[in-house]
Amino acid sequence: MCKDIRIKSGSDPPLNAKLVPTWYDEIAMHIDIITLFPDMFTSPFSESIIKRASDNGLVHIMLHNLREYGLGKHRIVDDYPHGGGAGMVLMPEPLFHAVEKIRGDKANMPVILLTPQGRLFNHKVAEELATIPRFALICGHYEGVDERVREHLATDEISIGDYVLTGGELAAMVIIDAIVRHIPGALGSNESVKDDSHASGLLEYPHYTRPQNFRGWEVPPILLSGNHAEIARWRREQALLRTISRRPDLLQKADLSEGERQMVEKKAK
Repeated sequence: MCKDIRIKSGSDPPLNAKLVPTWYDEIAMHIDIITLFPDMFTSPFSESIIKRASDNGLVHIMLHNLREYGLGKHRIVDDYPHGGGAGMVLMPEPLFHAVEKIRGDKANMPVILLTPQGRLFNHKVAEELATIPRFALICGHYEGVDERVREHLATDEISIGDYVLTGGELAAMVIIDAIVRHIPGALGSNESVKDDSHASGLLEYPHYTRPQNFRGWEVPPILLSGNHAEIARWRREQALLRTISRRPDLLQKADLSEGERQMVEKKAK
């Protein structure tokens, strides 16, 4: 009924305490994903930062196939909407059964429904979720879910943008990728997260690497000066200028000095 992406065997182990890895109690985060398409996650979660974090016991991701909780011999999970209309609606019974099985005695475990109607996911929400040791993501599909899932099962609803996807699987991947970056030890340097775009309320400053001269385009001399204070000042200024140019809406909530506020006002004139 579920699949631990750390387990490399061809079979999907059931949710059973005897099969939980010995490192389970030591990991920093546990994420359960309820989905009709668990195989969609195999490749994205088997590469790069998420794979390293998983291999190092920093995050434990369990994939639960909703179809296994479907009704009858055909494992039905959806039905036509009452009152008519296009599309199919995910039924409440399979989702409630899946969550109750996953929760066990952890009645307070957050359950997040991924839906276009949820609160908008952003950097602050990623930081917030990164502090929760265990939570579940429900990947919606078809026309949506029965309203009773929203009212009586989900504790939160999240959207990754003002557009509609075929299902919540891609949204789950985006959210988990953003969250895992905040787990201590997941990145090569914890400073990487602090410098990310949106971490300080501003877009990130521009980056340069070798060669110093590429087709006549030079690296800014300040970055080669070795003066770390001046480099930090230049990067802050560039981040501010880039935000003014590309995302001025972010400046309302950004933590700016008085001098930086004056620069913003001057550029706005």
